[in-house]
Amino acid sequence: MFELKQRITADMKLVMKAKDKDALKAIRMILGAIKQKEVDERIDLDDDQVLTVIQKMVKQRKDSISQFTAAGRTDLVDVEEAELIIINNYMPAQLSEDEIAIAVDKAIADSGASSMQDIGKLMGLLKAQLAGKADMGIVSSIIRSKLS
Repeated sequence: MFELKQRITADMKLVMKAKDKDALKAIRMILGAIKQKEVDERIDLDDDQVLTVIQKMVKQRKDSISQFTAAGRTDLVDVEEAELIIINNYMPAQLSEDEIAIAVDKAIADSGASSMQDIGKLMGLLKAQLAGKADMGIVSSIIRSKLS
């Protein structure tokens, strides 16, 4: 078992002992998503792959929060936000917009990108470099502002 998955499993045991039902539900959801991916692909996920699963869960929660907010369902927004806080505990520290802008500037200089047609190339370079550390939507908007 890999480090991130072990940490999540250990945290599950801690919240079970603490009888924190909300945290237990969220952690079981994470482990369930990891297990589903492992069963589907017949592999043991490494930390990068576990991180990808967690990133997907974060994105799903953010989408749900925006939809529930638009629908006026504050009860469901509260549940999703609580889950998001717990899920975010397993994400690496996120880069600030200034740090992302520095990485974008470096990628532009390295690749020689000069127009909006180079966005795909830049996103490809930066996705590998910033995986898990930055919201790729923010990265994309920074690239667009610098190339326009």
